[in-house]
Amino acid sequence: MTIRDTPVDALSEVEAAEELAALAEIIATADIAYHQNDAPIMADADYDVLRRRNTAIEERFPGLKRGDSPSDTPPGAEPAAGFAKSRHGTPMLSLDNAFGAEDFAEFAKSVRRFLKLPEEEVLRFVAEPKIDGLSVNLTYEGGRFVRGATRGDGTEGEDITRNLETLDELPRQLKAPFPDKIEIRGEVFMTKADFIAFRDEQQRLHEEREERRARGERVGEAIRIPANPRNAAAGSLRQLDPSVTAKRPLKLFAYAQGVSSAPVAETHSEYLKQLGKWGFQVNPLSETLRDEHAAEAFQNRMGMQRAGLDYDIDGVVYKLDRLDWQGRLGFVGRAPRWAIAWKFPAEQAQTVLQDIQIQVGRTGALTPRAVMQPVNVGGVMVQHATLHNEDEIARKDVRVGDTVVLQRAGDVIPQIVSVVLDKRPHNSAPFEFPTRCPACGSHATRPEGEVVRRCTGGLICPAQTVERLKHFVSRNAMDIEGLGEENILKLHEEGLVGSPADIFRLHRHADRMRQWEGWGKGAKAGATKKVSNLLAAIDDRRKVPLERFIFALGIRRIGAQNAKLLARHYHSLGHWRDRMLAATTVGSEAREELGSIQGIGPAIATELAEFFAERRNRDALEDLTREVTPEEAADFTGSDSAFAGKVVVFTGTLEQSSRDEAEAVAERLGAKVTKSVSKKTDFVIIGADAGSKAKKAAELQIRTLTEAEWREMAGL
Repeated sequence: MTIRDTPVDALSEVEAAEELAALAEIIATADIAYHQNDAPIMADADYDVLRRRNTAIEERFPGLKRGDSPSDTPPGAEPAAGFAKSRHGTPMLSLDNAFGAEDFAEFAKSVRRFLKLPEEEVLRFVAEPKIDGLSVNLTYEGGRFVRGATRGDGTEGEDITRNLETLDELPRQLKAPFPDKIEIRGEVFMTKADFIAFRDEQQRLHEEREERRARGERVGEAIRIPANPRNAAAGSLRQLDPSVTAKRPLKLFAYAQGVSSAPVAETHSEYLKQLGKWGFQVNPLSETLRDEHAAEAFQNRMGMQRAGLDYDIDGVVYKLDRLDWQGRLGFVGRAPRWAIAWKFPAEQAQTVLQDIQIQVGRTGALTPRAVMQPVNVGGVMVQHATLHNEDEIARKDVRVGDTVVLQRAGDVIPQIVSVVLDKRPHNSAPFEFPTRCPACGSHATRPEGEVVRRCTGGLICPAQTVERLKHFVSRNAMDIEGLGEENILKLHEEGLVGSPADIFRLHRHADRMRQWEGWGKGAKAGATKKVSNLLAAIDDRRKVPLERFIFALGIRRIGAQNAKLLARHYHSLGHWRDRMLAATTVGSEAREELGSIQGIGPAIATELAEFFAERRNRDALEDLTREVTPEEAADFTGSDSAFAGKVVVFTGTLEQSSRDEAEAVAERLGAKVTKSVSKKTDFVIIGADAGSKAKKAAELQIRTLTEAEWREMAGL
């Protein structure tokens, strides 16, 4: 993975693209580890700055934004096996982060810009300490608690109703009056004192178990000792036996609302008071601020009180108090525009660099990774960190055996900030970056102007092949259950899978696969159906949504969100493929159309054209479509709207709303918002001082609307 500590404004476009790809991968991996497995692979501060750097790069290079960008993907993971799935009435999204007063001030300015508010308009916020626990969605019908779920992937979580019913602080029946149906969001956590007692008890049980095992006695499953209160709370709520959960000392703070059949309040502060009347515990430290300028003082006060609190917090959440303004602001990507999490500063630590390993990604990029003596940084054991590229290693003169400083805040996490030269071994030597691929031995070249060295092995490089296959079957792509990294490696090593289409021909090798240890031969009870289950899961994905199919192809810079944009725009595989082939000609109408799609841009258009210009890619796609049938995407959403399925362009200055707000409304109404006017454009909304786009609309005889006409047709 190529993640740098180079300032964002010093990155080249090539460096930025490589880093965005690496950030998308590591953040997605961290989401699964944290939200599904309750086993975080990095500290919260590490995770936060990765997302922050991703956003900063996207802001400088908007054309490089990936379809699977963390900016558009709420933190979370698919529901784990063992629980039924529960779909949320409204998504449980995440929050953007602030790391200082300047960030918060910019956030407040963005609220004013979006709502077109004058400077003298007061912005009141509700400040709530950010509890480090497990988010839950509680559904009440007729005032009675009927269902509870984890966040999951933000849209769908695990149904943990029976476990939640064991919490003393969860009201079973709301006190009237209440809406017929309402979702109430909250955080389940464990206090520091309860965690210490729980951890000590788990440690005692673990030692007893090991003593019995040493005596030759049969013992049950290993006892997991949680690393922190958050893991303890999450693990407790995910017990398959509710009686186990009932014995755990869990607490609940309520703080937000999902879908509701009727309004509850006009402000968020009033809503929190209503939660208290219904019997919920609300954090007593929550406070309504007179204006945005009071946030810094509150943040400093919470920072001082943090260590003395009986529960973990990692920052403060600031929410705009007026709910009508929240509704207008809406969401962008994964986060609301009306709230932000102001995080506390993180920490540093020293450890010894034991080795530098070279990893090969699916695009052939060689990325160095530091292997360090494990060190506890803020409650999380850190053993690995990226070293970015050979230039960064040389610039910092990082050597095996060095004592290094790890930083948990800044541009990159985990990041080696510097070397402690006073502790450098006398026999140390500079690291020599390999010029051959460690996976296949092919030359690793570094094109002029790039910082990344790449393997030239292409299709013969097993590392690249395996990484592409792993991407193809991953959660946001084909999502084939049972084809994780270990099984992909096995199938590739056995010569059964070399291309995506080979996966769908595995039924021809079923008997051979059943002879493998653990796949049928010598398998434990219950595992003998592994091959049958895997083949069934593969057959289940022979029909997939077009957007998943496009994302699964692994085209550079085409992530889940951009794949969705392409599917929505072109509707069918055949149409998309034909238009992409036509777009390989620079300056063609198809190329212009591709580049005008909101969110695509010229850099992504170039990657798509180059993919289809390569004969081997077209052959692989044709081979795959003999096995898989992508489903056509719906032409539009919001079918009751006059703008549903229409291509819309905004130009000029709008008076009643900001351009961002207008475009967000148009997309909610089912429109396709593009940046340029073409023959495919249906409406051009013209504001004050409109320029060339208005002129082109007139030349092409495209219907234009004034802002007032647009608002009337949109029902605003």
